[in-house]
Amino acid sequence: MKTIAILLLALFSAAVTAQTAYVTDELEITLRTGETTGHRILRMLPTGEKLTVLGTNPQSGYTRVRTAAGAEGYVLTRQLVDNPVARDRLAAAEAEVQALKAAPGELSSRLAKLREDHATLQQAHQQLQQAKQTVDQEFAALKRTANNAVRIANERNELRKQVAGLTREVEDIKQQNRELENKTAQNWFVIGAGVVVGGIVLGLILPHLRVRRRKSSWGSL
Repeated sequence: MKTIAILLLALFSAAVTAQTAYVTDELEITLRTGETTGHRILRMLPTGEKLTVLGTNPQSGYTRVRTAAGAEGYVLTRQLVDNPVARDRLAAAEAEVQALKAAPGELSSRLAKLREDHATLQQAHQQLQQAKQTVDQEFAALKRTANNAVRIANERNELRKQVAGLTREVEDIKQQNRELENKTAQNWFVIGAGVVVGGIVLGLILPHLRVRRRKSSWGSL
């Protein structure tokens, strides 16, 4: 029954969410294959070593852990603490102090770099502003040109209409001139024909008139 209880506790402890624990300030502790001092020692764990807690058995006083290298075993729960040991905390504090001592120089260099980047960004911004002004001016010029092109096109279309109207008027005037020329030629032809006919008539009448005059002159004698 004791073995079954140990197995159940082991299964229950395996289901517990993994936590982190540290070896106490003792020089070394044993990592065993089981939850008693009679189990074989796997290795010795130095003080401050970080372990992953896989489960705890309050009845046996042992905790199942895993090392950073992947070895699993059991250690006494009382030999574990939740936070790093004082020696490691002291080393971490000393490292933090050294980092803080070096921080001002690093911060100064970072500040200088940030100022340099800011100046570069300001220069780039000014260049972009100038480029934008140039583009705006070019756009305004293109817009004016487009408006002028539309106006010129409208004027050209209007002039074309006027030229077409004038061309029609000129053609009408030419047609009227041709008609007048034809009419004048016809009139002159009629006049010429009348003159010819009149001449013929006169040529036929005059001889008779002369004969009558002669007869009348003879009768008077």
